Amino acid sequence: MSSFAESFQTLHSQIFDPDRLPIAIAAVLIILFVGMFRAPFGGNTAPIFWHLIDKLFGNLGDRMDKKDRLKGDLIFRGLLLTLMVTSMGFLFGRFFDTAVPTLPYSDVYEVFVLCLCMASGTSVFALARLYKALNNKNVDEDAYYRIARSTRTNLSKSDDYTITRVGMGMLARNFDKGVVSPVLWYLIFGLSGAFLYTGLAGLAWRFGKDGKSSGFGQSALGLERLLGAIPNFMAGLFMAFAATFTPTASTSRAVKGWLASKGRAKYEEGGGPLTSGAWALNASLGGPTQDVNGDSIQRGWVGPERASAQLDAV
Repeated sequence: MSSFAESFQTLHSQIFDPDRLPIAIAAVLIILFVGMFRAPFGGNTAPIFWHLIDKLFGNLGDRMDKKDRLKGDLIFRGLLLTLMVTSMGFLFGRFFDTAVPTLPYSDVYEVFVLCLCMASGTSVFALARLYKALNNKNVDEDAYYRIARSTRTNLSKSDDYTITRVGMGMLARNFDKGVVSPVLWYLIFGLSGAFLYTGLAGLAWRFGKDGKSSGFGQSALGLERLLGAIPNFMAGLFMAFAATFTPTASTSRAVKGWLASKGRAKYEEGGGPLTSGAWALNASLGGPTQDVNGDSIQRGWVGPERASAQLDAV
C-alpha cells in the first residue's frame, strides 16, 4: 500500500512539476499565436513531428498496407510499423530529455522542442481562409486545401457544407491531439512522454482512417487510444467550458451531449471535443466523406437530433 502511495505522490509531483508547467504554457502560446499568422508548413496544420513520421514512414506504410492481404496479416504488419514509430518517438524524447538540460538557456530550447509535438494556431489560420472564402462565396481549392491535407480528406467534389463540417472537426481534433494530449504527457513524463504519444498519434492519423482501417492501422489506433482517452475527455471538458464564453454556444447543451444516447462521436472520430463542440453550437458535424485514397469513410453524425448539417460561414 505504501509503494502505491509513493507512486501516486511521484505522479502527482510530476504533473505539477514547477519546472515543466511554465514551459508547457509558453509552448501553448507560441504554437497558437505563431500558427495563427503563418501558413502551415506544407499546407498541413498537424504537428511538425507528424510531418516527419509521414516523410519517413508514409510510403513504407502504403506499400505494406495491401488491400489483397488477409486482415490478420495487415494487423501484424501494422503492429511492426507501430513498434518502429513508437520506439523512434521514445528515443527522440529521451535524447532531448538528456541533451536539452546541458544547453545554455535550456528552458528556451525545451519550449521549442515541445512545440514540435503541438499544433493549434495553424488550424485557426486554415479556418480563417475558409471563412473568408465562404463569406465571398468563392470557395476554391486554395480555401480548403489546408483542411483537406490536414484531415487526409478528398474535398474536391464536396459542397461548402461538407468542407465546413470537416474544417470544424479538424479544429476540435487538433485541440485534442495537438495541444491537450502532448502537454499532459509532457507534464507527466517530460519530452519522452510527449514524443512517444505524438508518434502514435501521427501514425494513427496517417493510417487509422478514423477507425475504418482494413486492419493495418488498428495497432496504432489502439495504442493511441490507450494513451489518449484521458486527454480526450479533458479536451471535451475544456470545449464545454469554452462554450460559456462563446456567442451562440451553450455549455448546458454540451453537457447534454455527453449524457445523450445518440449524437456522440466515437473516440476514433473525434470523441469528447467534437461532441462538445457540435452540441454546444447546436450543429451537426461528422458525416460520410472520402479519404485521399478514394476510400469511403463512414463517419457518424454528431450533434443534437434536429441540428442542421448545412453550416455556412456564420
